[in-house]
Amino acid sequence: MIVGTPKEIKNHEHRVGLTPASVRELVAAGHQVLVQGGAGAAAGMDDAQYRAAGAELVDSAAELFARAELVVKVKEPQAQECALLRPDQILFTYLHLAPDRAQTEALLASGAVCIAYETVTSPGGGLPLLAPMSEVAGRMSVQIAAHLLEKSQGGQGVLLAGVPGVPAARLVILGAGVVGSNALQIAVGMGARVTVMDRSLERLRQLDLLWGNRITTRHSTQAAVEEELLAADAVIGSVLVPGAAAPRLVSRALVARMKPGSVLVDVAIDQGGCFETSRPTTHTNPSYLIDGVLHYAVTNMPGAVARTSTLALNNATLPHVLALAGLGWREALRADTHLGNGLNCCAGQVTHPAVAQALGYPLTAAERLLA
Repeated sequence: MIVGTPKEIKNHEHRVGLTPASVRELVAAGHQVLVQGGAGAAAGMDDAQYRAAGAELVDSAAELFARAELVVKVKEPQAQECALLRPDQILFTYLHLAPDRAQTEALLASGAVCIAYETVTSPGGGLPLLAPMSEVAGRMSVQIAAHLLEKSQGGQGVLLAGVPGVPAARLVILGAGVVGSNALQIAVGMGARVTVMDRSLERLRQLDLLWGNRITTRHSTQAAVEEELLAADAVIGSVLVPGAAAPRLVSRALVARMKPGSVLVDVAIDQGGCFETSRPTTHTNPSYLIDGVLHYAVTNMPGAVARTSTLALNNATLPHVLALAGLGWREALRADTHLGNGLNCCAGQVTHPAVAQALGYPLTAAERLLA
C-alpha cells in the first residue's frame, strides 16, 4: 500500500504522523511511504533521515493526498486537507468529531474511511492511542497552571509549591483517568496541595493507596465540586467520555465566584471542554480572562513538546498502521474489533455511536460497511 504523512498545518502543531523508524518498518513490510518535505523538521526529524529510512519525499500536500491510499496524520484534518480526501482513501489520525460539526460534514462529503485514534480501544477497555497524548497533556497541564499563576501571566501571583512559612497553592484535578493521574504525579512532585475528584470510588481508592495523605480525594458531586473550586488556585479539567462531547462540570456562574486570578486548564477542550466558559485556543494565543479567571484551552497541547509526543504516539500507532497497510481497512477492522472501534465515518456515513448522538446523525453499523 502507499502510505503518506503530510506536514501538519494546524496552529503550532509540530508533531508528525510517522517517524523515520516507523517508515523503516513500513518499507521493510513492502509498503511505499510518502513524506511531505519538512514534515518532521520541528520534531527533530529531518528529510535526510526519512530518505535513509526509505521514504519518498514529496513537495506538496496535494501530491501526497493524491497518491496515498492511507494518510497517517496527528491532528484532525483542516478544511483544505478535507478537500483533498477522496472516497475509499483511509485517514488515520485524531478526529474529535463530537464537538466539530464542520469537520464531520467535510469528512462525510469526502467519502473517505476515517479512523480516529481516540476511539480505538484495548482489551482492557482503555484507549491506547489516546493514552500517550493524555500522559503528555496531563504532565504539561500542571506546568502550564504553575506558569499562569504568575502575576505577569494574569494570575494571582502564587507559587505552586509555596515556600517555608507560606502555604502551597491549592490545585484541583477533575477526573482521575490518564490525564488526571499524570497531572497528579507532577503536581505532587512540585509541592502543590492537591485534591483529585472523580465519580469512581474504586479509582479514588487506588490513588489513596498510592499517594496516601500526600493528596486529598473527593467523590465528585455538584456540591463537592463547588466547594473545591471556590477554594482552588488552579483547576485541571480532565474528564472524558470516549468519542463523545465532554460533560460540562463547571458552570459560568461558578467560574464567576472563583478567586480572581485563579487558573482553569481545560485538557478536555478537544472534546468540547468541561468548563462552560471554555473555548478553543491556540499556542499563539493560549489563554484568556473571563470574570477574572484565567482560562487555558489549547486544543493541541502536546504539539508544544513535539519530539516527545511524536515518539510516544508512534509507539502506540505503528502496529495499527502496519495492519491497515498490510490487510486493507476492511480486513484489518474485521480482524481487530478494537481497531474497528476507531471507525468514525465511512463512505459518507457516521459509524460511531457517540458521534452520531452528539451531532444528531443517523448511525450506520460499521459491520454493514465491513461486509
